[in-house]
Amino acid sequence: MPAITADTLTLPRIPAPSAAETERTVKSITTGPRGFEGEGFPVTRAFAGVSSGDLDPFIHMDQMGEVEYAPGEPRGTDWHPHRGFETVTYIIDGRFQHQDSHGGGGLIEDGATQWMTAGSGVLHIETPPAELVESGGTFHGVQLWVNLPRKDKFLPPRYQNLEGNKVKLLSSADGGALVRVIAGSIGEHSGPGSTYTPITLAHATIQPGAQLSTPWSPDFNGLVYVLSGRGTVGAEARPIRQGQLAVLGKGDRITVTADSTQDGHRPALEVLLLGGQPIREPVFQYGPFVMNTKQEIIEALQDFQSGAFGQIPADGIRPYRGR
Repeated sequence: MPAITADTLTLPRIPAPSAAETERTVKSITTGPRGFEGEGFPVTRAFAGVSSGDLDPFIHMDQMGEVEYAPGEPRGTDWHPHRGFETVTYIIDGRFQHQDSHGGGGLIEDGATQWMTAGSGVLHIETPPAELVESGGTFHGVQLWVNLPRKDKFLPPRYQNLEGNKVKLLSSADGGALVRVIAGSIGEHSGPGSTYTPITLAHATIQPGAQLSTPWSPDFNGLVYVLSGRGTVGAEARPIRQGQLAVLGKGDRITVTADSTQDGHRPALEVLLLGGQPIREPVFQYGPFVMNTKQEIIEALQDFQSGAFGQIPADGIRPYRGR
């Protein structure tokens, strides 16, 4: 799991907790079911079974892979629409091509993040490039859907390409954890992602036996998702493992500890830390549209069918299925 790595001894340290701060406790731990997305790539549905109130402002998250593809096996998605939210695609290992109907696009690979604000409506495609389809190889990533408040749902579409070397790198107080801040802030340190809905998104690698205790905005919800490995989470040190999501209660800090021994092919505990300012508005979702009312979903379908989301470019990429 390469993502972006660094020597933690050279990085700014996250301060240890003070006596006045409170640790967040665990409200629930759920295990995400496995399924398939797009043209058939494997995913873990990270938020399955969790109430929308606990997730707000997040809507959906898939862990894509981790999978070792044989030649000819990699799959993605064909062109499809979105409206009313932001998609965040973080590629930990491997590569994905992206293109949209408003001129955004590029190659996402090894620690990079593609942040697309669908806003008023966009068509886009995410698919492995031809060379990955031909050769096969490791593929691992995450796609997160971040809701937009009613006032922002019809913003013009926007695309951000956040290269892996632009994320803010931090170290835990004991030097045993590397934290990559993609968006939002941890303490005084902020990531490069620009968000309409206030959130924090970070990827942490915690070495066996090490502990990560990080400040967390008391106004944000708190979620910890395990990408790989085993450990404990929260003030009660509840056990948690790969594919599980912890929903945390209120407080000032989030604590995650890696077990002293990990599986041979999982040398460290890898987690995503997520939180945001709840929007607390009605949510009406139908497939790739996230709005506030059923009527707005009907209008989204009509606008999509009429071409209001834009057109697939003449030179638009297509899923490559091999020779």
